[in-house]
Amino acid sequence: MPEHSTARPRPGRLVVTDVDSTFLTQEVIELIAEHAGTREQVAAVTERAMRGELDFADSLRERVATLAGVPVSALDAVREAVVLTPGAEELVAEVRRRGWEFGLVSGGFAEVLEPLATSLGITRWRANRLEAVDGVLTGRTTGPVVDRALKEATLRQWAAELGLSMADTVAVGDGANDLDMIDAAGIGIAFAAKPAVRERAPYSLDGPRLDAVLRIVDTVDARRPAADTHPS
Repeated sequence: MPEHSTARPRPGRLVVTDVDSTFLTQEVIELIAEHAGTREQVAAVTERAMRGELDFADSLRERVATLAGVPVSALDAVREAVVLTPGAEELVAEVRRRGWEFGLVSGGFAEVLEPLATSLGITRWRANRLEAVDGVLTGRTTGPVVDRALKEATLRQWAAELGLSMADTVAVGDGANDLDMIDAAGIGIAFAAKPAVRERAPYSLDGPRLDAVLRIVDTVDARRPAADTHPS
């Protein structure tokens, strides 16, 4: 390695959280649906999808279809309306202070997540994109749907990019769409989650603060054999 190499050291952990009802207190699609007059309908489908009663991709298509005709300008109001879960900003700050990596993976929408992530200095994020034509939403998304399989694949991809094993990853979420990444992570945490997710996740928190996940991580790390930990 050259003497003056700027290569970054390998972080000790990668922490990835879901966004809607985990990093944020709301479901973003419901905030958009408010502008379409379909919030109640969308909320009912969202609840069933998060309980695992509906295929996520099918439920997303059904819900997004109700957004057809909503002006793109309405997304400005949605971005203003989103509320961070208590402890979310503190979690990001502490993960960064420790030299770890943080990411967001969402079944919601890049149009809302991207500016939020940018404002918090988060560079690793993935979300669906809404299709728009002539300044209005078409009721469709573009690109691959961020479902439970893609969430897990994203966690694995980011870990590989960082040179981390899956044992060094932490995944946090609340709904059935998060189960695959929770199962795959070294530390999988259900946060204010649906019953089926709480039952399956290795660890569970009822809330209200998202940065409480670090107590679980620290407890697990205190038990890890020295050979399994990375030097700082």
